[in-house]
Amino acid sequence: MAAEIAAGRSQNEFLEVTLSIKRDMIIMHKNEKNVIESENTLTFDDIQKSGDYYTSECDFNKAQKCYEKAASLNPDDPSPYIGLGIIGFQKDLLDDAEIAFRVACRLSPNSWRAYTGLAMIAQKKAEYEKAFEFFLKSLELNTDNLTALLGLFQTSCQMGSFSKVIHYLDLYLNTHPNDCSVMFTLAALYVKENRFEDSKNILLNILSLEPLNQDAINLLEEVERKISKKQHVGV
Repeated sequence: MAAEIAAGRSQNEFLEVTLSIKRDMIIMHKNEKNVIESENTLTFDDIQKSGDYYTSECDFNKAQKCYEKAASLNPDDPSPYIGLGIIGFQKDLLDDAEIAFRVACRLSPNSWRAYTGLAMIAQKKAEYEKAFEFFLKSLELNTDNLTALLGLFQTSCQMGSFSKVIHYLDLYLNTHPNDCSVMFTLAALYVKENRFEDSKNILLNILSLEPLNQDAINLLEEVERKISKKQHVGV
């Protein structure tokens, strides 16, 4: 039950966080209203920023033209290909998106954004083992990548393997100790692993920060019942 609660909660949060992180991935420039229109005066950075701006406004046709132009000006920079991958993903052109993200990975083997993109594509194709490996690679490059973290959790639920997720949740909470959503996910996984005391401690921490968090209250009641039952069995 605990894992199901976390899975449902994380799925919604994953969608919300993915949108947020994808805006971060494209280096959103909503304040760049003065986009230069004369192509003769545009530099690579100008065109890349224009593509990012148009993507943030969901004007994917203009964004694609900008990214293609930027790629022609600097074919060794991965940024335009990440932009093209995002556009392909948004348009559900998954094969095109995968090609773009793979080019970005080839140009920059340490691009966590590109690996996150590949992971999301694999996840959407229900290729969970491949998605797991890509999310894992992205987290190795950037442990603060919440999209990859929650994506790893979702693919782990599909595969029934949680040890690596717990490790990266712990790493994330070392630098984000008050993230109650991630704390709740970890508490649920501890229940799945029969680590009830660890789960209880985390849930108490959540309730110290959010006393009215109903999910944490409900899960804590379940955990305390399991602890009590375990103690009676041991007597």
